Amino acid sequence: MSSSSAELTDTAYDILKVLGKDADFLYDTIETYIKDAQRANKSQLVEIWQTIKNDRKRHMHLLKEALEREIHG
Repeated sequence: MSSSSAELTDTAYDILKVLGKDADFLYDTIETYIKDAQRANKSQLVEIWQTIKNDRKRHMHLLKEALEREIHG
């Protein structure tokens, strides 16, 4: 593999950075928010957080596909 193909492009870096942030949010932070809303008996807020979680999962899927295109051309 040549060194140029091993370099991370700005666009691949951007995708990886957002994927990392979204992963932290999805697999750590948002669960806390959902549990807090459940403990407070705020079902509407639970639904909002779950909608945001589902949207973020969809966004992560889009970014994963974009990253695969960046890597594999």
